[in-house]
Amino acid sequence: MRQTTTFLAVVAASPAFAAGDSFFSLANTDFVVSIAFLLFVGVLVYYKVPSLLGGLLDKRAEGIQSELDEARALREEAQTLLASFERKQLEVQEQADRIVAAAKEGAAEAAEQAKVDLAKSIERRVQAAEDQIDSAEARAVRQVRDEAIRIAVDAAGEVVAKDMKDTRAASLIDEAIDTVKAKLH
Repeated sequence: MRQTTTFLAVVAASPAFAAGDSFFSLANTDFVVSIAFLLFVGVLVYYKVPSLLGGLLDKRAEGIQSELDEARALREEAQTLLASFERKQLEVQEQADRIVAAAKEGAAEAAEQAKVDLAKSIERRVQAAEDQIDSAEARAVRQVRDEAIRIAVDAAGEVVAKDMKDTRAASLIDEAIDTVKAKLH
């Protein structure tokens, strides 16, 4: 009923009634066009074109809704992946920080150990140099002593040779032989 009332209101308000000639005559083009239009709308209603169009629009709306749902799901999945990657990035950054800290600590320990090793090496070299100095000093003292003994022996030999008589020389030789025999046995 509502559709009929709307149709009558549209037809009654049309400009064809304002023309003044008889509207319901086939000579009136406005009347013929109105009848053709009504027949066209009637055919569309008879073949249920509005419901087909509504169904197509509903299908399209459902397709769009499913695409939106899929897009929403993909967005949520992407956000989940992003959060996961951010967590992994934080974990990797923390691990890298720990590695750097451990490397710094290791480098500091290696530097300390190198200082200790260097100090020990220097100490060993100083000790070796002191030992060489002591050895050279002892060798020099021995050489000086040996030279002093040789000079003293030579000087004593000259003094004894000047003072020496044959009898005295023989007695000294015998004394030296007896001293050597006593020390060797």
